[in-house]
Order: sequence, then C-alpha cells, then structure tokens
Amino acid sequence: MILFPNAKINLGLRILHKRIDGYHELQTIFYPVKGLTDALELIISNNDNQQQDVVFTSTGLTIKGNENDNLCIKAYHLLKDVFPHLPKIKMHLHKVIPMGAGLGGGSSDGAFTLMLLNEKFNLGLSLDQLIDYALKLGSDCPFFIINNTCYAEGRGETLSPIDCPLDAYKMIVVHPGIHVSTSEAFKVLQRNESYVSNDEDLRVIIRKPISVWKNELINDFQAPVISTHPEIGIIIDKLYHNGALYASLSGSGSAVYGIFEKDANPIFDFSPDYFVHRLK
Repeated sequence: MILFPNAKINLGLRILHKRIDGYHELQTIFYPVKGLTDALELIISNNDNQQQDVVFTSTGLTIKGNENDNLCIKAYHLLKDVFPHLPKIKMHLHKVIPMGAGLGGGSSDGAFTLMLLNEKFNLGLSLDQLIDYALKLGSDCPFFIINNTCYAEGRGETLSPIDCPLDAYKMIVVHPGIHVSTSEAFKVLQRNESYVSNDEDLRVIIRKPISVWKNELINDFQAPVISTHPEIGIIIDKLYHNGALYASLSGSGSAVYGIFEKDANPIFDFSPDYFVHRLK
C-alpha cells in the first residue's frame, strides 16, 4: 500500500510568547501543498528472520540523523504499543520534500504513516484518535491528518478548518539548501521586537485580495531569518520582481514560496543547486 505525504506552507505566522512548557504560542494558517509529495510504501514482512519490527529504507533526498528519530518509525511503534498484534513490516520512503525547510515534510511522513497503518491493518481509529496520536509525534503532525487549510493556534495543534482557495493561482516553491536553525531564528526574533508583525487576525487578512498580503500577511520569522541569511531575501525579491502577487518564507524556513496568476510563466536565474518546484 502506498500513500503520498504532501508538503505544507504557512500563510502568515505570528509568534506570541514562550509558554511555561517551553513551547511557543503561535498563530498561523497551514495550507496543504498537495502537488509536492513524498511517497510512502508499507508491506508486511515475509522474512521470518527479520529481527526488528520495522525495516526502513529510503531513496531520493538523503535522510540524516538517527533512524530511531524518524517519525515514520516512531509512528509505527506508537501504534504497536496499543495494537500489539501489528505484524513486522517493511517501509520505504522516497523523499522529495526538502527537509528542515519549513515545509513539514517529516511531520507529514509521520502523520501519513499513522493513516497508512490504520487503513492497512483495519485498526478502526477515528479522525480524532489519529489527531491525538499525531500530536504525540510533533506539533505540526495533526494538521496532516486533516490535510485541509486550517487556522492553527497553541503550538500549532489547535486547528480550525477555514476557506482559502488558491486553486486559481500558480505557486512556486524555492529551497536554496540553506539550513536555518529554528532556535537561532527565535533568538533573533526575541532580540528585536520590531520584527514582530501587527496583531490583525490572520483570518481577516486572508479574506482580503492577495495584492495586499505583502504588507499585511507577515511571517514573524522572515525578517530575522533574512538578517542572518540575506540570500533568502534575494529569493523573495526575485519572486516579486517576476510577478509574484505574494511571496513569503514558510515556517522558520528556509523554503520560500511565491503565488502567481495562473497564466504567469516567470523565468528565474536561480542556482542549479536550488530546489525549485512549480505547482499549477
């Protein structure tokens, strides 16, 4: 069985304050980018000599770090603790969504693993139960269970579906391969309150014409990230110069997206090392 975990972007991102539990209180709008996906395949292992519960393999982009930190594997073990009859499996992930880019690829992979296991093995988990399990994996994971445009509060887990149709537009996602430390972005943000956006409700702003979003729909991370990585600001400027109606950093970066008229055909001179994905 194969599913295709998709990316997301943030339409605005407001950081309110640091909570007692160490997380940051935020407000954002998650928008699913269903034209940019990984591919996740799961089969029951027929190898009687397989010692571990999950044999995980991957192709595409190299997945760095400890395999035990992989959210796909964590998702399996999370459900295995509740459903001990789950058989040993083989799982393969073809990685396309850039990692550490603010596009939610890892969170999506983890959430889709929960849904894949639920469907494959008829676990009977409800949407609310899947959301609860997804939150145990990470703050962004519950969104991918719903996987429709949502206004998010709390640490990103309090979700309210909203309308924000962008199907009439073209989107371009650009990732320059720069690593942006989220913790460092928070430090820069906290050192300079002038980076923080106004307090108008994001749900009000997105109902306005996209032409006014540039000055009103702000990602609070964008200015501090550009201050330490000017190349990201150059990408945003190029998107606007080539006709973007709106361009922004996603999450804490370093991926940037631009929204264009449907018939636009912008031509860029980005480095061949950049990841550039056009969505119609």
